[in-house]
Amino acid sequence: MDTATDMTVQGTGWKNDLLIAFCATLVVVTINAVSGFPTLADYGGDNDSMLRLVEVRDLLAGQSWFDLHQYRMGVSGGFLMHWSRLVDAPIALIILASEALGAGVETAERAARIIWPTLLYGLTIFVIMRASRRFAGANVAMPSVILSTAALFFLVIFSPGVIDHHNVQLLLTAASLCLLMAAPSWRPAALLSGICSGLTLAVGMETAPYVAMLGACAAVLFIVDEKERPTARGFGLGFAGIASIVFVTTIRPSDWGVAQCDAFSSFQFAVAALSGFGLAAIAGLSIASTVRARLVSMLALAAMVVAVVLVLFPQCLASPYAGIDQRVMDDIVEAQPFWRVAVTQPKLMAARYVTPFIAILLIGLQLRSRRLRREETLTAVLLVTAFVVSLWQVRGSTFSVAFAVLPLSAWIAKIRLQANAAPSWRISSRIVAAWLVSLNATWAGVAVAAQSVVQKAPQHRANSDADHAVTCAKTSDFADIAAMPATTVLASSNLGSGILLFTSHRPLAGPYHRNVGGNIAMLDAFLGTPDTARTIIWREQVGLIAICRGDTEEMTYAKEAPGGLAAQLLQGNVPAWLEPDSSTAGKPIEIYKVR
Repeated sequence: MDTATDMTVQGTGWKNDLLIAFCATLVVVTINAVSGFPTLADYGGDNDSMLRLVEVRDLLAGQSWFDLHQYRMGVSGGFLMHWSRLVDAPIALIILASEALGAGVETAERAARIIWPTLLYGLTIFVIMRASRRFAGANVAMPSVILSTAALFFLVIFSPGVIDHHNVQLLLTAASLCLLMAAPSWRPAALLSGICSGLTLAVGMETAPYVAMLGACAAVLFIVDEKERPTARGFGLGFAGIASIVFVTTIRPSDWGVAQCDAFSSFQFAVAALSGFGLAAIAGLSIASTVRARLVSMLALAAMVVAVVLVLFPQCLASPYAGIDQRVMDDIVEAQPFWRVAVTQPKLMAARYVTPFIAILLIGLQLRSRRLRREETLTAVLLVTAFVVSLWQVRGSTFSVAFAVLPLSAWIAKIRLQANAAPSWRISSRIVAAWLVSLNATWAGVAVAAQSVVQKAPQHRANSDADHAVTCAKTSDFADIAAMPATTVLASSNLGSGILLFTSHRPLAGPYHRNVGGNIAMLDAFLGTPDTARTIIWREQVGLIAICRGDTEEMTYAKEAPGGLAAQLLQGNVPAWLEPDSSTAGKPIEIYKVR
């Protein structure tokens, strides 16, 4: 970005953008409030938010800050979750503050479930607006605020009641990108960018690819340009410094030597500290005055990091889900690859993949005519990385959809400038078309329309259970089972977090890859014959079986194993060793007592 353009962007006050983001957030909150905050009463299958609230409750009830065990899910003894207390803490503080103001526990939790995602929503809109200005080098306030508000709204991760970690990760990753863009013109930006990268990594390993790319960008920028020395030094210090603080404040000293590949531990800390402090040290050396010297130094640092991983943490080079039964992974929606999402959920595919693909095409077309500017290059690296990750696991699309707003906003702003300079119906049509193809809602609507046309044929309507699928995620759905004496419950993994949150029971299964024993026991029971299931149920001391007839997971089990327990119960064939609870017949969740 040249000096004149940079001054233009800087002259556009961040306070104005913050006010615009606040207004956009207020509009969305008002819409939710008028409709009665429907997502608070119906979690819609958001298992992570339900389990997060359970974690916060456990923390407030006295469970150790360092203890992330979920004792009431899975086989006896539970399992250790891979999440971070960094997300639990602010939610718990909002609950405590609400209670201090006189609110009851239920009201305080409700307040936290509204305030926390709403705050993150507004801040993410603001960050994307600032990054869009940097990317375009011009005023793109209107398209960026509209596209970011709409994109984040349809991602659902900022809806009231959504308190899992994905919204936090998106905010921190987008902030790190935005700050790295601003580093040449604002000295503290590089340090803050490194801090945001370290925090998003500490929250969850899903962001490791983006953090790696941000760190690599800071290093490459310094290699090719001596003026980026402060950027590399600041990013490295921020990244390594916050990793050190998180390590000592969230992990008990007795576990400092334990490496966990899927959660922040000694492995991630060692890599972050070595790479971050190493980058800062190289940037601080006067001998790194030539491109060759800087390149050699960076290659040496990279070799040291690789050597440390190979020698001390070789187990973390394997697939993050190596050794986990594939049937367990099949039940985790966010871990599904693109091809499976395209086949089973075309609406989700259209809403999550089309706009990032268009944004990548726009950057590619720009590259054909000229070299990308610094800000455009950084955005392109993160956008392409997120898109590639999304092809492997749909969770990556959360980031690619957000990053796509930057080139899409610049594209719309450019056409608007052309329209102002030479108005015509053709330019006006281009503006309308650009707006439509840049909105996720447009493509989701196209997918729904196409699907409805295809399904009009009789042969595709034979089995329409999926058309009437329900999630069994409302508080009222669990009222009957909550009234029963505490026991272990056999249910699909989709019901696990709800049973945990709304009842005193122990759900055997839950959609978490670390709950290996409980999930495999559930799968073997539901897919096995009634006699096989009976053996597992006795072994795990199961007292109740819960069935949600509209649950797509249970329907899948029934199709995979027509003679299995799940299929038999869905067909109304109840084994003699089970007693149906007549009061739950026909309700969303039907209950069977083990005799």
